[in-house]
Amino acid sequence: MQSAAEALRLKLHILNASSEPDLGAVFERIVALRVGGLVIGSDPFFAGHLEALAALTVRHAVPAIFATREFVLAGGLMSYGANVIDAYRQIGAIAARVLNGEKPRDIPVQLGTKIELFINRKSVSVLGLKIPKALNLHPDELIE
Repeated sequence: MQSAAEALRLKLHILNASSEPDLGAVFERIVALRVGGLVIGSDPFFAGHLEALAALTVRHAVPAIFATREFVLAGGLMSYGANVIDAYRQIGAIAARVLNGEKPRDIPVQLGTKIELFINRKSVSVLGLKIPKALNLHPDELIE
């Protein structure tokens, strides 16, 4: 992310949270920094607090993106990431290979093959944003 930010001449701030009280402090810092957007890292802690994160992003008018559709369903703006069902199929196929005698070290790393984009129209409206035509034509789902 740092390399991409530098290439685009953007300032990247990395903020950490590992408890619920940290979330409030992080959003206070986000507001103070006047950031233009937030990428929420894919982490079990954040996945367990999607509703709180979505509410904080809307309350503080911070456009945010997370890796899973559940963030958008909770009221967050966007998600972009691998299809979970497809990922589980890949895990099952790898498990079958191991159970059939292949050594895990001999199985190549596989990346998700189906990537999905979800957008929450209500959050778009609340944040005063417009969906660019290119995104409006290609999301996997526009959630009302």
